[in-house]
Amino acid sequence: MDVKTLVEGLDHPEGVAYGPDGFAYAGGEAGEVYRIDVDRAEVTVIGSTGGFLLGIALDAESNVYGCDIARKAVLRITQGGEVSVLSTGTAARPMAIPNYGVFDRAGNLYVSDSGRWPEGGGCIFRIDPEGETTVWTTDCSLYTNGLALSVDEGYMYAVESTLPGITRVAIREDGTAGLPELVASMPGTVPDGLAFDREGRLYVGCYRPDRIYRIDPGMQPVIVADDYQGTALSAPTNLAFIGPLLDRLLIASLGRWHLSVMSVDVAGHPLNYPKFTAPSHGIG
Repeated sequence: MDVKTLVEGLDHPEGVAYGPDGFAYAGGEAGEVYRIDVDRAEVTVIGSTGGFLLGIALDAESNVYGCDIARKAVLRITQGGEVSVLSTGTAARPMAIPNYGVFDRAGNLYVSDSGRWPEGGGCIFRIDPEGETTVWTTDCSLYTNGLALSVDEGYMYAVESTLPGITRVAIREDGTAGLPELVASMPGTVPDGLAFDREGRLYVGCYRPDRIYRIDPGMQPVIVADDYQGTALSAPTNLAFIGPLLDRLLIASLGRWHLSVMSVDVAGHPLNYPKFTAPSHGIG
């Protein structure tokens, strides 16, 4: 198992992402937003929501969009630490457990809402570049968790943690959601985070047991890292490819206080960093 600790001293990190500025980012259990120099292995706290951050995504200016389960909202955190509310869901369906966000090339932010553990009842919201929030699909509802766009952006892949497994939903030409398809059944696990490499191979972080899986197109999941002691990997959750070549996989360990990295043989698929100017409002 080629997993090494990159940085320590974080507050039970779950969400991780790699930014357009060459830094990695993570969120903490008390709402901390961490910026990580991945070459020097140095951590800086750039702000805090005062809540509990799960998944995060970044725009072109390296503003952080964090899913905060305490505030039941998607929050925007600037590099200067200013925190504002982007979305709390819709009037008919407020967010319950906003969990993970991912930008598409057009600048839409898709956000999973898990519902409740263990029964689920989750959905995926879509926040358009003007800030309008809609319910995109309710069809992958079994504790909707990590999200990842396919390399061609024709599908949204979603973790259903209590299925347990991975489903995908076609993104139609008009932007609406197609019907869900089962990608992989993963009995005996609690899958959490997702990340694609450039060849369309999907990495899956498992909260239980302490493992990282990889799913090659058309194949069954295979274990690429396993830690029965739960130390190097401790309730691994979100994943992100980092570095100029995207040749290292960053792993959050919600059960401990560190971020780990592992080398990969195929570089990661780049994330989208749109110029996202949707309005937000301050936190009182």
